[in-house]
Formats: sequence, structure tokens, C-alpha cells
Amino acid sequence: MFEARCKADVLRTVIDAISTLVDEVKLKVGKDGLSLRAVDAARVAMLDLTLSKGAFVTYKAEDRELGLDVDKLKEVLKLAQSEDEITFTLDEEGNRLVIRIGNLVRRMSLVDTSAMADAQMPKLEFPATIAIPASELERGVRASEAVADHIELRATPQQFELAAAGDTDVVNLALDKKQLTNLRCSENEVRSLFSLDYFGHMVKAAKGASDVTISLRTNYPVKLDFDIAGGNGHVTFLLAPRIESE
Repeated sequence: MFEARCKADVLRTVIDAISTLVDEVKLKVGKDGLSLRAVDAARVAMLDLTLSKGAFVTYKAEDRELGLDVDKLKEVLKLAQSEDEITFTLDEEGNRLVIRIGNLVRRMSLVDTSAMADAQMPKLEFPATIAIPASELERGVRASEAVADHIELRATPQQFELAAAGDTDVVNLALDKKQLTNLRCSENEVRSLFSLDYFGHMVKAAKGASDVTISLRTNYPVKLDFDIAGGNGHVTFLLAPRIESE
């Protein structure tokens, strides 16, 4: 059994996060909410997402897995306004997810999950953790996209810095400890370089969040964390660094 109803903007936030990495996903449904974990085809990035039943207007479910086509869900979302309520019902006999928006009904075939591996979240330790307003981080990313295809993140005990350098132009966003929600750095400096295509999409998925927490280590994957659905959900992204040759 799976029956749930949520606001369209909640679903949009979830789909924006998933579509950053994959076009098909295995959704784990349980009585207390749902979760998913996905790795992109290039194995450069990982997503871990949880959404509690508190994010829904109504929610009833038994433990099971649902294979979803993300592009089809995006098509459904185009038909909904932010305040519309979207209802999901599982048709087990037809192996379909029935989606209702007002008087409109879409019956969507489920994807076979047998070939979808269960990704494991690695245990990583980071000497630097930065909590930054999501709007500030997004502005830095948008400015960087105009000049480069990679972005450098740097942290010291006093400051966090984002920088992008192209052939002719340079973008720099520097925030001291007082301008950040939180800053902890146990080393003199940590810095890593990342693909701006990946990093930018991850940051844009955090639109609507108050803060994004960045966990950083030199030449190491970066971890991004932020809450969604009014604190009833959480998203974690991991992104491998881009190592420059000497």
C-alpha cells in the first residue's frame, strides 16, 4: 500500500534534487516516510535524500520499493501550480503509480528496480564545516558559471572563499566568520576544485533552503547538506574533486 498527498512545491524540491544526478531512481517507502540514494552514471556524485511523513498532507504506506522515471515526474509537475496538491496511489496489479492533480489523472508505469544497486554512503571526515546562506552561495555559483567550468572552495579558520577563473575573467566570493551562519576549520587552510556543472546543479537544488552546510577537505570530496520541506526532509550531496595535474 502507498497513498500520499503533498503540495506540488514539496515534490518539485525533491525532483530537482534527484534530477541533478539520475533519470531513474529506486524509492524506498516506509510507514514513517521515504528515502532514496543514488549515484550518477559517471560515479562522480552521490545523493542521499529523506522525506518524513510530516512533509505530506496525508501519508499511508507499507515498506516497499518503487522504481520511478524522473523525467515523467517532471512532466507531471509542469501541470501543477506550487500550491496544488498532488495525490499518489499505488496500483499494485497494474504496477503503476497513479498521480492526481485536481481532475487530471496520470497512470505512470513503474521502473524495474532489480538492476539498481544499493549505494553505500561512505564515512568521511572533514576538518572544515561551513554553514552559508543558500541565497549567498547560489549567487556566487551563478556569477562563476559565466566565467569558468570549475570552481574552487577554500576555507580557513577565519574565512570561506569561492573562486572561479576563466581565460579572461575571475569571480571571487569571500565571507568572513561573522557573515556565515557557522564556520569551523581545524587546519590553516583547506581547498579543493570541483566541476561547476555538478556543483552548480547541487546548489540550485537547495533553492528555498535557509542554509547549506559545506564539509570540506583538501583534494577530497565535498559534502553539501540542507533541509527541505520545512525541515521535514534532508538532502546530502557528495561530489568528487577535480584534481589538477602539476
